[in-house]
Amino acid sequence: MFCRNWKSKLTSSERRRGWVFFFLYVLIFPRLSGWAQKILMEDADGLVPEANVVYYAILFIGVLLLFWSFLKHDFLDLLDWLPENLFGIIIGLVGVGVLYPLLKLLPFPVSDPVPGQYAGQFAVAPLPTVMLVLVLIPVVEEVLFRGLLFGSLRRYSRPAAYLISIVVYAFSCVWRYALDYGDPRYLLLTVLYLPVSAALTWCYDNGGSVWGTAVLHAAINGAALFFTLP
Repeated sequence: MFCRNWKSKLTSSERRRGWVFFFLYVLIFPRLSGWAQKILMEDADGLVPEANVVYYAILFIGVLLLFWSFLKHDFLDLLDWLPENLFGIIIGLVGVGVLYPLLKLLPFPVSDPVPGQYAGQFAVAPLPTVMLVLVLIPVVEEVLFRGLLFGSLRRYSRPAAYLISIVVYAFSCVWRYALDYGDPRYLLLTVLYLPVSAALTWCYDNGGSVWGTAVLHAAINGAALFFTLP
């Protein structure tokens, strides 16, 4: 049931454009977003959920334009391999649900700011926050980190693709906080996101569709938001 010929559906032009977009997304866009939010800051908590939604909506449109052919073929693969994708989603949720709470027990010197950030944004603007964490972020990040990064590396080495993709994504979840707070200890929180990154990567490798991993990503984000609400 789970034996199929795995092949990235990215065209060479999509891959070239995608790498430019990827590095802008990882290294440049977060700094521009932070700068814009400081200018637009309006509420007492310093949160601008609407600005985040606009930011990710622009990225979402960019992903659709750059990867349209890939996303179209990937959706067909989701339908063709629906049992594999559903299996990956379920196993991924179970794995994250077991490992993440265990890793939270480790004595990290700083706390993870992401769940509190979601809860704070939800309190200010519920609908934009739900759109952000359940739709925009999952699609953008799954196309870039699983479809592009993992898919490109897997053509050469499956173990290397897993290792690099898992570590890079987990690191990308926390490095901005180390810069924003001026505290390199936040980089240690990379460990917390390794199970999430591994689950998403395995789900994509197993099901072969970023649409399946986007559903898993949305479920993980939704659970993180739900469990931080009062």
